[in-house]
Amino acid sequence: MLSLQHKLSLQQKLSPQQIQYQKLLQLNTLALEQRIKTELELNPILEETLDEEFDLDQEKDEDSDDTISSDDEDEKYDSKDDEFELEDYMNETESEHEFDRLNRSSDEEKIRPVAPQRKSMRENLIDQLHMLDLTEEETILGENIIGGLDKDGYFKANLEKIVNELKMFEHIEVKLEQAEKILKQIQTLEPVGIATRNLQECLLVQIRNSSYDPYYSYLAEKILSEHFEDFANRRFDVIQKEMDLSKETLRTTIDLIQKLNPKPGEGNIDSEEMNQITPDFLIEKVEENYIVTLNDRSVPSVTISRTYLEMIDSKKHKRNISSREKETYKFLREKFESAKWFIASLQQRRNTLMRIMRAILERQYEFFESGPRFLKPMIYKDIAEEIQMDISTISRVVNGKFVQSPQGIHELKYFFSEGLSTDSGDDISNKHIKELIKEICDNEPKDNPYSDDKIASILQERGIHVARRTVAKYREALKISVARLRKEL
Repeated sequence: MLSLQHKLSLQQKLSPQQIQYQKLLQLNTLALEQRIKTELELNPILEETLDEEFDLDQEKDEDSDDTISSDDEDEKYDSKDDEFELEDYMNETESEHEFDRLNRSSDEEKIRPVAPQRKSMRENLIDQLHMLDLTEEETILGENIIGGLDKDGYFKANLEKIVNELKMFEHIEVKLEQAEKILKQIQTLEPVGIATRNLQECLLVQIRNSSYDPYYSYLAEKILSEHFEDFANRRFDVIQKEMDLSKETLRTTIDLIQKLNPKPGEGNIDSEEMNQITPDFLIEKVEENYIVTLNDRSVPSVTISRTYLEMIDSKKHKRNISSREKETYKFLREKFESAKWFIASLQQRRNTLMRIMRAILERQYEFFESGPRFLKPMIYKDIAEEIQMDISTISRVVNGKFVQSPQGIHELKYFFSEGLSTDSGDDISNKHIKELIKEICDNEPKDNPYSDDKIASILQERGIHVARRTVAKYREALKISVARLRKEL
């Protein structure tokens, strides 16, 4: 027998506007710029406002009200509390509902400079390849070799496989012996040592094409070709004994080898632009105060098109309209709703980012004043509680965003770290511990480097109690080799 029952439950659901806001929150400055341009293409109601159209006097008034109250409900985005009426837009001037930029002075440069286009290392190598005396078939093979380089500039592909594929698919026949000669020619291009198959070959190519002292170059080549394993494992005493060299001669030869570049590609084989960072925030010190600015000068300002607003308003007051006009009005109304929420989400994103960055600045003031040694332990929860937001919001904001300050450019994640208490009762960040480990390794005796146990004991003498395995973990994170491999003559 069927029966009716009442059931009361609480459910948490995100509105489309909240989802849009959360997605915008995750974007960095460059991604946001592209997202706004895409929205401008999709929504005819939105249009870009040129800087020349800004009312500078009004802009200054808006900029002066840059303080964001802690009462702002960034997490509770309720559409009912923030309704936009069509008449509101019809009665306002364009500048009153544009996506304004905060913290910008009227005398700032309005034109965004365009960086000159630069070629990647791969493109430069191909240009050098075309200057060699090669046939068309050999040049194509060379281009395939350069195309197979990894991020450090090493050639890890199978040369015989490339030769066979060219023969099978492009009917280009080059003998394997000739392919090896072409590869060796590429290895002498700038930077010398590119396209080598391993570290030993890389260093040998560089030393053979160097202009160092012939005697020490000969010794270096002999060490790399006959005693490479001993060299890689820092067994200098074995090399000195087998080659019958004085300690001073061996030291000079080893110093020469260490001047060579073990990674000719240096991670820039594809593009120079990949390593460039555009900071999302700028922090400047003016007299005794720090000023936080959102670096969004390149982000387009968006506003509601008055032309379409008038079109909506005219259709709204018509009594007898055709079905086609009804469809048009419905379409425009939907786009208007989408546009107003997009603008509101952009402004809310700005407010949230500024509040979080200011909270970080306040907690890490000593870092911005004096440097990395004064970085305090801080977790997402600390900022979330201070500005009354959810931890997930803090996580979205700090992920992939950077700040430029007098201390350099840092990812926002850099300011968050666990910590421990010292004997003096002070809290110390694990990043500070890493700095201390690096300092200890830099100042250790080069002929007898400190082991992880020794580093741990040195830290304990300074009142910082960390285990040997923790020291090893931090040392590896700093890309510092074990003591045996740090040994020098």
